[in-house]
Amino acid sequence: MVSSLENVGKYVELMKRVMAPPDRIREFFKEFSKEVYKLGVNSIWLVMIISFFIGAVIVMQIAINVASPLLPRFTVGVVSREIILLEFSSTIMCLILSGKVGSNIASEIGTMRVTEQIDALEIMGVNSANYLIMPKVSAFVFFMPVLVAMSMFLGLFGGYVICLFTGTPPVSTYIYGIQFFFRESFVWTSILKSMIYGFIIASVSAYYGYNVKGGSLEVGKASTDSVVINNILILAADLVFTQLVMG
Repeated sequence: MVSSLENVGKYVELMKRVMAPPDRIREFFKEFSKEVYKLGVNSIWLVMIISFFIGAVIVMQIAINVASPLLPRFTVGVVSREIILLEFSSTIMCLILSGKVGSNIASEIGTMRVTEQIDALEIMGVNSANYLIMPKVSAFVFFMPVLVAMSMFLGLFGGYVICLFTGTPPVSTYIYGIQFFFRESFVWTSILKSMIYGFIIASVSAYYGYNVKGGSLEVGKASTDSVVINNILILAADLVFTQLVMG
């Protein structure tokens, strides 16, 4: 318990340093654009593949388990839409991305710590926390809506393809279900959630990497710990956010 409270305090102190105004705006935007490509654009292929196949599986599973004469067949489209928009494209996708992006951030910053590059920045009078972490956090949060929007589209498209090939339910019925009582607020809720999760992933991973002590073995441990803690925090935040916004 004491160790957990100490980590929370250290995290808050680090975030105060991270959120300070950048010393050089031009340098910040240069690093920002690099991180957008490295953390965001390089994650697109993973989001596309997972979203397409999981969307297809969701529709297939619901079509099999909702085969009741008491329920209209367009229920498959309605339920699939709600699952993909509200949970899969935001929460589940961020849990997956925490493994790729979170471990990348923790290992990169952790390696800089053990090779004394961060100490060199501090000696030169540079706010190393702001210089190294702020571009990563802001870039990933900025790009999260793009990843979520792609995940939503490809998840629903995966369901469309499986309906096209299996005919259960018919494509027209599936499309009708997707459109039935569609609430635009669900999309914006999912995007807002994903941005919160993006901040958690980037900042927590950076915290673990920034505070590494030791060598390469400790860097690997910090990377693993960051993924575990990120997953726990994302699930807890999902529970709280859902209760506050939709409860």
